[in-house]
Amino acid sequence: MQHGLFLSVSFNTRNLFTSKSCRHLKKSSIVSLQKRSVSSGEIEVQRIKVDCKVTSRFAHTVMTTKALNKANVSQEVSFEVELPKTSFITNFSMSIDGKTYTGVVKEKEQAKQQYQKAVSSGQTAGLVKASGRKMEKFSVTVNVAADSSVIFILTHEELLQRHFGKYELMIRVKPKQLIQHFEIVADIYEPQGIAFVDAYGTFITNELLPLVEKTVTDKKAHVSFSPTLDQQRKCTECDGTLIDGDFFIKYDVNRAHDIGDIQIVNGYFVHFFAPANLPRVPKMVVFVIDNSYSMVGNKMAQTKEALVTILGELPEEDYFAIIVFSTTFVVWRPHLSKATPENVKAAQEYVKTIEVIAGKYEYEIYKENIVLMIILLTDGEPNTYPRTLPEIQENIRHTIDGNITLFSLAFGNDANYGFLDTLSKQNNGLVRRIYEDSDAPLQLKGFYEEVSSPLLSDVQFHYPDNTVNSLTRSHFKQLFNGSEIMVAGRLNDLNEIDNFAIEVFAQGHVLTHCEHVLTRFKRCPSFSSMDLQVIKDRSLTVTLRNSVKFLIILHKVWQKHPYHQDYLGFYTLDSHLFSSNVHGLLGQFYHGLEFEVSEPFPGKDPNKPDAIMFVKEHELVVTRGWQKDFRQDVKNGEKVPCWFIHNNGTGLLDGVHTDYIVSGLFKTI
Repeated sequence: MQHGLFLSVSFNTRNLFTSKSCRHLKKSSIVSLQKRSVSSGEIEVQRIKVDCKVTSRFAHTVMTTKALNKANVSQEVSFEVELPKTSFITNFSMSIDGKTYTGVVKEKEQAKQQYQKAVSSGQTAGLVKASGRKMEKFSVTVNVAADSSVIFILTHEELLQRHFGKYELMIRVKPKQLIQHFEIVADIYEPQGIAFVDAYGTFITNELLPLVEKTVTDKKAHVSFSPTLDQQRKCTECDGTLIDGDFFIKYDVNRAHDIGDIQIVNGYFVHFFAPANLPRVPKMVVFVIDNSYSMVGNKMAQTKEALVTILGELPEEDYFAIIVFSTTFVVWRPHLSKATPENVKAAQEYVKTIEVIAGKYEYEIYKENIVLMIILLTDGEPNTYPRTLPEIQENIRHTIDGNITLFSLAFGNDANYGFLDTLSKQNNGLVRRIYEDSDAPLQLKGFYEEVSSPLLSDVQFHYPDNTVNSLTRSHFKQLFNGSEIMVAGRLNDLNEIDNFAIEVFAQGHVLTHCEHVLTRFKRCPSFSSMDLQVIKDRSLTVTLRNSVKFLIILHKVWQKHPYHQDYLGFYTLDSHLFSSNVHGLLGQFYHGLEFEVSEPFPGKDPNKPDAIMFVKEHELVVTRGWQKDFRQDVKNGEKVPCWFIHNNGTGLLDGVHTDYIVSGLFKTI
């Protein structure tokens, strides 16, 4: 079942139209490119590169693919890529014959309509759709002229979640042919320090294993995998490729025993909380099993098999109960049972007898020093509808009243996932879909392992009211072993951060109260907070709080101009507020420059005279001209006289211009 937003991209080589809609996806991928014509020529994939940058658990992945149509006729090429369901696409573009076409974000319904319109008008179009349990597939088809190439660039981002004590990147690798230049590169930066990094692939043989290169320092890690054409072959004279499977990068960060790590950037903070070496808290879990007629067949068989396994792994200090329901309730025992070997064995035998058939029971609740949870195993489809689904959800929420966490396991592809998702979230839990495959019991077991070891309950984060705003969720029912809690917000004033007191209250073996004062911990390097003001299709004003303003203007050029292109103009307002140490390509000039200019003399252009500029003990030939200053008039600008410096500013700049260039936005000099 498809849900969330669609991503649709349509292209027309004569009159381009693009649309794109972000949707939440999960883990990472590589493309497959396929020829769609009956021509004898080939589509050769010349290059595939996946470049991933992870900073403080946030992954930014750029996937670049270049393909060449080697035939003497045009051919359709289908570009397919599988993406994580928890990520979101931030850019998709294609370059054909040197011209780039870029997608645009659209809402779900608008994207669907434009996708259908594109298909009906004969345009090629792309669409995101389900592709298994963890992935979504994006595909687009484009017509490529004879002996021409196309470059696909797809960017997606994802906040990595911690499961079983680690963060995971999964890159699906299915190029379906030998690739001249194939590369996976990942750079990880974690201010807390990196505890470990593992990198491996399901397809990697002993011969390919040495090609997985890994470098780990205190806070940085670099992983790369780049096999040559011959190293990709299944055998010496084969055209088949070994590269077919999943490539994993897993890591964790160093953790202290206190209240976690605080990171501050641009006036915002993120609080990561996953204290190490806490003892688990006993739990009381009620397994609620749906045995209505809709659970007939594999659903019930797999439920019973999985529950027998889970019961066998209950720690002896836990308590449990079993309720079977359809139109009525049947309880295994009228009381909670401790998970002793005798009780577990009896419960397992009872579960094996549960069959599909066409009131409410209350257990005594021990709330002190124990975690309460219900695990509901169902397809979400009741036999009868005495109430509407929203009424059922409200009735359950009112009955639980925030005292118990409800987890739902949705069995089958036809499960009412939306209903169960809302039901669980209203009661501080979550829902997981259990697919009707042969490994359904393992799926259920894997979910249970995530929630079977609670460390803390009723976790509450307190920040001083006068120092933060726009705070995200700060109260959590449980912290499970191997997971992590994240709280984010905005700081009112960085100058007051010396007394930024953080308190964490939680229920564990004893009531836990941790307090931390963030001093100038020790805290991470930070930047002044900023405000952004956007005028669509025109400008962006960036204001550093109580400081400098920058104006970034989109300057559009006549489309048929022989060489000029649209560009962004960068203008500084209130530059006198910079410190005396400001530097950089522009900053070095903000406090003025001593120079002299000789009398003008004729230059190459009769309308633009030259002169000699004496500056920094250099004599430079400069050219008189005019430029527009847009700081006051954003639309029209003010025409001002200028001296143009040649040779990339050599002799005027400190150093050379290449000293100020980085290879990407996420690189450092």
